[in-house]
Amino acid sequence: MKSHLPFRDRAEAGRLLGAELASRNPQKDSIILALPRGGVPVGFEVARALAAPLDVVVVRKLGVPWQPELAMGAIASGGVRILDEKLIRQKGIPPEEIETVAAREVEEVERRELLYRGNRPPLELRNRPVVLVDDGLATGSSMLAAVKCVKSLQPSNVTVAVPVASRQACTLIRDEAGDCVCLATPTPFNAVGEWYQDFRQTSDTEVRELLRQAAC
Repeated sequence: MKSHLPFRDRAEAGRLLGAELASRNPQKDSIILALPRGGVPVGFEVARALAAPLDVVVVRKLGVPWQPELAMGAIASGGVRILDEKLIRQKGIPPEEIETVAAREVEEVERRELLYRGNRPPLELRNRPVVLVDDGLATGSSMLAAVKCVKSLQPSNVTVAVPVASRQACTLIRDEAGDCVCLATPTPFNAVGEWYQDFRQTSDTEVRELLRQAAC
């Protein structure tokens, strides 16, 4: 699948990913869960390809206080928290600073869930197959938090599906989720955005509109 790189945009990547998943005889009652914001345009196309419902699982990176782009962990809906203990030790990050960052991101998770879903309740995942979708995986920490969150809701199984990922992230996620579908795992891998021609930020308005369309 490396010949598809770079993807034109998230919609194209989602169509290709949806076609790949559809070719694998997916279970009929699958639910697609996308990670906002960038995962939602991808998940929308996957949901269309599989004729499956679409919802979101909100995950937030926990950035190192003095280097916010570097993830020291992630949190997800339901109070799930993943910490990179090795990085935290290496950087000497005090527990109180971790808690400060985490508290701020918990508020953001709650705000986004209300913003994106409105009055719609989350989809019931118990005993249903779930496909978790994002626009790509670099370290995999956010997706790892999402997997743990979803597993706590007792689905029948969890598949992670992304257009592009680092090989290390795919291995990490496959160990946790059991199945990780990656269209491409190029090396070297520095950032997800380098594998898209158009990687402009997805807005909250776009997320809400795609979820509204998917619910129709």
